[in-house]
Amino acid sequence: MNSLSGKSVLALCRVFSSPLSLPPAIVGAVRVCHSGVNSKGKVFTKKRGYDITRNPDLNKGMAFTMEERLQLGIHGLLPPCFLSQDVQVLRVMKSYETRSNPLDKYILLMTLQDRNEKLFYRVLTSDIEEFMPIVYTPTVGLACQQYGLAFRRPRGLFITIHDKGHIATMLNSWPEEDIKAIVVTDGERILGLGDLGSYGMGIPVGKLALYTACGGVPPQQCLPVLLDVGTDNRTLLDDPLYIGLKHKRVRGKEYDDLIDEFMQAVTDKYGMNCLIQFEDFANSNAFRILNKYRNRYCTFNDDIQGTASVAVAGVLAALKITKNKLSDHKFVFQGAGEAALGIAHLLIMAMAKEGVPHAEAVKRIWMVDSKGLIVKVTIKPTVVCLFWHFFPTGYICPPTQHLNIQMYVGLIKSVTLYSVHSLCFILSSQTPLFLQIVDHAYKQGIASWYPEPKDKEAFVLSQVYSSDYDSFTLDPYSWPKDAMKVQNV
Repeated sequence: MNSLSGKSVLALCRVFSSPLSLPPAIVGAVRVCHSGVNSKGKVFTKKRGYDITRNPDLNKGMAFTMEERLQLGIHGLLPPCFLSQDVQVLRVMKSYETRSNPLDKYILLMTLQDRNEKLFYRVLTSDIEEFMPIVYTPTVGLACQQYGLAFRRPRGLFITIHDKGHIATMLNSWPEEDIKAIVVTDGERILGLGDLGSYGMGIPVGKLALYTACGGVPPQQCLPVLLDVGTDNRTLLDDPLYIGLKHKRVRGKEYDDLIDEFMQAVTDKYGMNCLIQFEDFANSNAFRILNKYRNRYCTFNDDIQGTASVAVAGVLAALKITKNKLSDHKFVFQGAGEAALGIAHLLIMAMAKEGVPHAEAVKRIWMVDSKGLIVKVTIKPTVVCLFWHFFPTGYICPPTQHLNIQMYVGLIKSVTLYSVHSLCFILSSQTPLFLQIVDHAYKQGIASWYPEPKDKEAFVLSQVYSSDYDSFTLDPYSWPKDAMKVQNV
């Protein structure tokens, strides 16, 4: 199987949210659990009336049939019109196209997500190239800066330093019990914007939308978390409209104890197979936290490991054209933050696979910070890692989108479905990422889903979230007439 191009990955994202038709033998060979959905694809809910139309997981808007409206007690709460989901998508697009400001487009889509989740994902996957820059980078950065004004309804869990000792209780506030993936940030280094404190919640919310759109993870299995320990952003501290804790960041042991308790509480409630992704932590904490927990929990740091895996994969793909080895090149990085250091570290590990001693590999890595080369020496680089101009798969789009697409098609499905804990980020570029990870996991005995599916790709597709509307009509049937005969005195 050839490696996936950018366009192919985008197509796979769309497949993840499309109706699927798989051989019964594939589905029957593994444990498949559809909570709340019967064998005919119908959904049973005890909710009725107004609660239905205010629940984004259940609401279909004017796509409810007349039978559903009568049975659910919502007839009259909706206009007397019946629309297909495709027509609803067109209505959303017509409204979307009237917005010229990216933040206005973001708010429109987030409002849709709050109102009708399946329609939101159908819209998102209808043109993921158009909508990804709106629901995540770069627009999400602007949304985070304006998060206090754009906040409408809770889409994640805010845990503060004052809740230390009670995090397990706080997790009970979240309505879903079967959580497979958590994205957590403390808001200290949001994209390139710095410390945004509690406003950083936009990052976990947006990232988990990509788990569903690109990785097919049901949104009900995703939990965004903001750890609010304060902020050192004086503008926010002086802003009466700021929605977070208004004091300087808590650091040191008290901070570490909060992280420890959070990790333990999450795994106690959701199990050791729950993926915990750290996102946008400052350098001072990111590497330290990763090293502390990477071998104890199902966790990874997206900025360090995720970016590195996609960047190095791009370099490995380029080597097939240049017909040489990593150790034949000198790498210069524009920037020396988490992403650059993560990529550099992974390049050194990859060169070690070629038999290059660590000291020699290090000599091939050069860092440029805001004041120039970290070591003053003239070099002739053959690879320049300018992250915003680096196109690892040959498809022209911002590299952040390659990370968001390829990582969440590959890594997230591998972890959430197969419970892969130890992740190998140096992988061949011959097969899609998630198949590489899964194959590696079974060979190393670190996967926990057995029996091992014969067709892993088909199995993944059988488990992905679908944005198709569910049916809420009852399962009508009757008894024999004799059995229903009314007895009289």
